Amino acid sequence: MTEVCKEKFGEGPVEKWTLRSDSVSVEIISLGCVIKSIKTADRNGQSADIVLGYDDLEGYLSNPRYFGAVVGRVANRIAKGRFVIDGKEYKLAINNGPNALHGGLKGFNKAVWTAEAVDSGVKLNHSSPDGDEGYPGNLNLSVVYRLEKNTLSVFYNAQTDQTTPINLTNHSYFNLAGQGTPDIYDHEVTIFADSYLPVDDTMIPTGEIKPVENTLFDLRKSVLLGSRLNELPGPGFDHNFCLWSPGDPQLERKCARVVHPGSGRVLEVSTTQPGVQFYTSNFLDGTIKGKGGASYPKHSAFCLETQNWPDAVNQPHFPDVLLMPGEQYTHSTHFTFSLI
Repeated sequence: MTEVCKEKFGEGPVEKWTLRSDSVSVEIISLGCVIKSIKTADRNGQSADIVLGYDDLEGYLSNPRYFGAVVGRVANRIAKGRFVIDGKEYKLAINNGPNALHGGLKGFNKAVWTAEAVDSGVKLNHSSPDGDEGYPGNLNLSVVYRLEKNTLSVFYNAQTDQTTPINLTNHSYFNLAGQGTPDIYDHEVTIFADSYLPVDDTMIPTGEIKPVENTLFDLRKSVLLGSRLNELPGPGFDHNFCLWSPGDPQLERKCARVVHPGSGRVLEVSTTQPGVQFYTSNFLDGTIKGKGGASYPKHSAFCLETQNWPDAVNQPHFPDVLLMPGEQYTHSTHFTFSLI
């Protein structure tokens, strides 16, 4: 059985929901639909919080690195903040170099969602009006977090009254040694993807779908992250790994497995989404003070953001990112925690 309870979080309307099973405890806040904490035990029975974030509401009101948040209307980058639907060009805020990122200046991560208890979890709802951050159509969406035993499941659903791009993900930063640990170099990572998307110098996919074979992006067998980051040109991983291609059936697939040998903690991720953005916290620089006053430097966490491929709205050979009136946007992702 999963215990579900709620309480106020800071001053104002924000709620904190706690989901607790025998082996995992998860805290969700209604601001940004944020996963505030995930606590699991190591092989010695010592519990630790394994996601980065803040102790108080004030941190999440700014949250410049999107710790734990649901981001949208479109996660990741849209080239030059522009796209065309049915001959009409839409312009978005430019908030990441020359591009649009994670839904804009006031994306879903800044909204206070309404929340209600459901079986073994919490359902959060949000309405995004036509023109919100430049996107067309009134969008109604929900995210359900459900904790069953050692698996946290995230279910996304949305409907629109005008054709609009949509790409939702959760932006949790994990460190299986415990948040506040200075790096993730001792983590062993596997990503079950045969191809990835090379990017230009503004992190927009070039359009090529490149096999991982004989590249540093071949993570199909477990690699020690520190060693691979030393070999990789640039600041680290911030790339989409392709889980399925246009025309493939939308099935749930196991996409990643991360092991921390020191603690024995294991994270396995499965999803219905066509991609997973593997990000190694390249833009953290130690200036953000997180839970317990911890400093979060570069490479102090990893993200596995299950989502559509970046800039899909401008790249027609990528999986379709447009939601039409009368259709349902439905995706799910499962995070399973265990020990070796």
